[in-house]
Amino acid sequence: MLEIRPTCENCNKPLPNDSTEAMICSYECTYCRDCVENVLHNVCPNCGGGFEKRPTRPNDCKTGNCTDNHPVGEKVVFNPIDEDKFAELRAHFAHIAPEKR
Repeated sequence: MLEIRPTCENCNKPLPNDSTEAMICSYECTYCRDCVENVLHNVCPNCGGGFEKRPTRPNDCKTGNCTDNHPVGEKVVFNPIDEDKFAELRAHFAHIAPEKR
């Protein structure tokens, strides 16, 4: 089950459960759309993978699978990238499609 982290790891922008700006990699590293597109260029600085839109967890508990029974994460992971160190990783993956990395 996804943790649904509450903020962007790079800029600390709030990304609540219903955010349409939240993006995640396959390890659930969480960034806002602006950082993914303009800073990271769709390269996760932690694993080198690409990003996809993070789904939301339902609030309606009709099925029992909802935020009341499975709360979203509260732990903030704030680890701004070191742009000099990241430049080499980004250059390595820049021309490889995320699904081919």
